Amino acid sequence: MLAAPLIHRRHDGLGPRRTLVFAAGALFVAALTFSYSLGSSTELSLTPTTNAGTTGVTRVLKSPRNLRSLRVGSTADLAKQIEGYKKYCESVDKTVRRPTSTVEIGPVKVGSEHPLAVQTMTTTNTFDVRASVDQVMQVADAGCDIVRLTVQGKKEANACQKIKDELLQRGYDIPLVADIHFAPAVAMQVADSFDKIRINPGNFYDGRKKFDDDLMYDEESYNAELEAIEEVFTPLVQKCKKLNRAMRIGTNHGSLSARTLCFYGDTPKGMVESAMEFARICRKNDFHNFVFSMKASNPLVMVQAYRLLAAEMYDKGWDYPLHLGVTEAGEGEDGRMKSAIGIGALLRDGLGDTIRVSLTEDPHLEIEPCKTLAGIAEAQYKRDEDTKTPKWKEEFRDWQSYARRETELPEQKEGDKVDFRGLLHRDGSVLNVISAEQLKQPEQLYDALGAKLILGLPFKDIATTDSILLTEVPAESDEVARQTLTRLIDANMGVLVRKEQLEKTPLENSVMVAELSELTGAENALSGGAGRLAVELSGTESEEELTKLKTMTPKPVMLLHNPPADVSRVHNARRVFDFLQKEKMTFPVIHYFQTNGEKNREKLVLQVGSDCGALLVDGYGDGAIIGPNWKDAAEKDASTFEELNYLRTTSFGMLQGCRMRSTKTEFVSCPSCGRTLFDLQETTAAIAERTGHLPGVAIAIMGCIVNGPGEMADADFGYVGGAPGKVDLYVGREMVKKGIPNAEACDALIDLIKEHGRWVEPEEAEKVEEAETVAAEASASA
Repeated sequence: MLAAPLIHRRHDGLGPRRTLVFAAGALFVAALTFSYSLGSSTELSLTPTTNAGTTGVTRVLKSPRNLRSLRVGSTADLAKQIEGYKKYCESVDKTVRRPTSTVEIGPVKVGSEHPLAVQTMTTTNTFDVRASVDQVMQVADAGCDIVRLTVQGKKEANACQKIKDELLQRGYDIPLVADIHFAPAVAMQVADSFDKIRINPGNFYDGRKKFDDDLMYDEESYNAELEAIEEVFTPLVQKCKKLNRAMRIGTNHGSLSARTLCFYGDTPKGMVESAMEFARICRKNDFHNFVFSMKASNPLVMVQAYRLLAAEMYDKGWDYPLHLGVTEAGEGEDGRMKSAIGIGALLRDGLGDTIRVSLTEDPHLEIEPCKTLAGIAEAQYKRDEDTKTPKWKEEFRDWQSYARRETELPEQKEGDKVDFRGLLHRDGSVLNVISAEQLKQPEQLYDALGAKLILGLPFKDIATTDSILLTEVPAESDEVARQTLTRLIDANMGVLVRKEQLEKTPLENSVMVAELSELTGAENALSGGAGRLAVELSGTESEEELTKLKTMTPKPVMLLHNPPADVSRVHNARRVFDFLQKEKMTFPVIHYFQTNGEKNREKLVLQVGSDCGALLVDGYGDGAIIGPNWKDAAEKDASTFEELNYLRTTSFGMLQGCRMRSTKTEFVSCPSCGRTLFDLQETTAAIAERTGHLPGVAIAIMGCIVNGPGEMADADFGYVGGAPGKVDLYVGREMVKKGIPNAEACDALIDLIKEHGRWVEPEEAEKVEEAETVAAEASASA
């Protein structure tokens, strides 16, 4: 039996290099490259080292932001952890809800035998009994099943029984959950009043987060801390068991303990182990009325953490329910999209028993998106057996880590009359459906497509549609429409047209789109002046049909995945991608999501995020089309210019939410609670208004320190409530300015961004973009 390794982590802010030293009594491989990437490559190398006479391994990780690490004991342990688990859900080819035990939270039962429960959290000061009671009633009336309140100290704990009594007197028996950080004694007190206790394993015992330069744990100190945790936590477990209270062991990516960070880094694996430490104590005391959660502001981290947790439970034979949520998702459409990507991806795999959409908005506004996501999931549970998609067995998807599937972008060929390289974007592409009628109003169309006008001509900007799908080709006599098309093509925008349309009305330099059944596995003629070929797939094709892609000419520049409405898009697409990987085909795949006349924008965002986002978080897909069915004559003119603009920005929002293509400032903002030290909604809006023009920059806006530094691991700059009326500013995890008055904090944040060379004045940014656009066009035409 090997001794636990000694792990030494040097934390050096935003520096690119992390060194960990592992002492172990076994021979390690000399070198290894391990990819544990959430958007960028992380290199891991193992080399023999000697430390105080102990043979071990030095592991160097090169990562621009986050430490990615695994606890290593021996070569076999390392291989086992990298190889990981084989099962994390009931089925990968259809949605089957994961069987769980039932957890009783007051009158509400949670688990696979019950409907998905909807949750939210109050934003009032909990010691303000009247305001808290009113807000709980408001969310209950909106359809909320469970409400959480922050209980940070004794005065809030004293108010809890009053809140519970007042609600019962008014006829509201909705379960109340106490949100506990840093305060075991408060948890013990409030267990007398509330139905459920949420504890954060990252700070329940450890207290406030520390980010010391040097953090060291050996086997003895590690186990000593676990024993201390058990001593502090066990009384709460026993009290909850005696009173039949429920508990949530809720890990947050942003508030892992120093011990966990040292052994695992801020990884999904670390999140899971953090929760497991507390779950083992519960089980040791024969207490099982608890649920788990694995929240993160990054949907990719969140999805991986829940999957690893589910896999760990399958491995152990555990069946505890899961509460799902993307923390600090933000506000408006972006917040809903991030939540749909993370929560939707897990619900598609049958994971999840309660959900919360965490928005920087009033709590009652979280309920409807929660109910919508729950409705989408329930429909999947009840879906009839898919008889159209052929049976298949998954072999190639790596659900434990994120990596974009390798693809080949369109290339330029000798003799091309236009530049086809702009058809797709390397970080993810946005395509839109356009009617011939819309071509007759060029300026409105250019604006809706996000193009920049220079001297009346359209040019691609940072968030311009990459290619369009044209429902029909305008007649040659329609000079305005034809000129509009010519100008779009000259601006490197691809124009995709169906084969039958090109045969009726040719269009030079277009991209012919044909269904796979219309093509052979050999030579295929391009119709109507087309210069490239794209293939539309339903995902129901046989393997024999799909094999034609490998040998057909011309080689397709992209595949459009457009499955029938009565099959599960996620599972249908997984089959297609698995086949492409097996055959080593590297065609880019674009997801075509048909809006089917849906006018409710919130519902559309949640459906798209669930369907397409669930694939993109696995690196499956190279872009999206969100729009009407371009084959349906009744829908060909369905999108107004305003709707077209909305569908374009929604597509870009989804790509950014999946950490693919950044086209605007990324905001990580918490949903507010009783701990919040400033008006989060007002502050977030003010910061967004002044800094929203900085694509590639991530800003975290946190109401308090609970998840502040850690959750900002994914952000460049942080704005955190440090004390009433005061704000602390961070660069990454490092506090650089403390106690700034609220009125001055936004200006100070902008100054900080300038100091680090990330600021561009809005007018200046526009001029730079124009100059770059003109230069690019000149280079392309040279």
